[in-house]
Amino acid sequence: MANSRYFYCLFLMNSLINIINFAPRELLDARFDGAQSSILVAVGTGTLFIYLFTSVICKFPGKGLPEIFGSVMPRLLASPLIVVYAVLWYLAGALILLSFVDITLRFISPDTGPMAVLLGFLILTCLCARIDSLSLLYGLEITLAITLPLILYTTVKAVVNPDFSWDAVLQIMTHALHPPDWNSLAAATFTFSGYINMAVFNRVFHGLKLKHIWILSLEGLLVLAITFYVPIGYHGTVGVERHVYTWFTTADSIRIESFLIERMLYLFYFAYSTLALVSAIIQWHVGKELLLSQLPSAPGRPKTRQWQEIVILAVFAAGTLLLMRIDQYDLNMLGVFLLHIRWYGELLLILLLFGCYWMVRRRRA
Repeated sequence: MANSRYFYCLFLMNSLINIINFAPRELLDARFDGAQSSILVAVGTGTLFIYLFTSVICKFPGKGLPEIFGSVMPRLLASPLIVVYAVLWYLAGALILLSFVDITLRFISPDTGPMAVLLGFLILTCLCARIDSLSLLYGLEITLAITLPLILYTTVKAVVNPDFSWDAVLQIMTHALHPPDWNSLAAATFTFSGYINMAVFNRVFHGLKLKHIWILSLEGLLVLAITFYVPIGYHGTVGVERHVYTWFTTADSIRIESFLIERMLYLFYFAYSTLALVSAIIQWHVGKELLLSQLPSAPGRPKTRQWQEIVILAVFAAGTLLLMRIDQYDLNMLGVFLLHIRWYGELLLILLLFGCYWMVRRRRA
């Protein structure tokens, strides 16, 4: 069974990937109109969601979302809910892959065909998404052990750089009293959404206990502050709006003295491409497991389950290839839409789990 520390790994993975996804763009677009107050509200809201979700999910040790819903809900209600959540998890992983295809072509290898890059990502993601949940958690822990020092080094190097303008940061802080912006709030709360993967990974947890939830609040606040202020310090309060992937542009402007690789961009890309692929693998693993629970099982016939997994992941890959046809603007709009739907989906899931727990208690009484 998994140790409670793997819950922190899921949370940390999601909060770190927040730096390069659609959330920074939404926060920076509202830098004069409530992004900073939205960050503070998001810390409180995200921490509350984590507390409520973990409080109720630990009442169902060793059970995932399909087992919980299936035990108390009629199938006509449970099945559509699980399918909708599976689609949301699929879209989250697909958008991460599509974003990194665009990043790879923009910053690393502009001469490579986008389809070749995407196919490479899809093959790796589909193969690894079939690994069992506990092994994925082990792999996530190793990935964080490799990438986290590189991310910390990049962050420290960026802040202590002489080109970093603290005046720009102080100037943007004068707008901190603006009321929260809804788009910014939806984007900022994404930092805390790593807990939602427990919808499937709870199967390998027994007796999950979070003793220091304030650590998650502090880590989320630090990540959001760094995500928001560092690009402004480099590109200015106005110039920051000209960049699509602000953190990769920032990393590309940092030079490493006395090292084999002079451009910080390559280290940053290695760290975040690795983290992004692991994140997409976990998202698709959750989506796949949710859909598998709705297919007829064949006890004693493992090949049937293997073919079901292959078909589901093939559909995921085909859908991602179709999404490859949309342009940068539509991709960003889809990402913003997912940020909003995800927030409502998390709230609904927490309410549903409390309802399930209440029904179970009522049956036992």
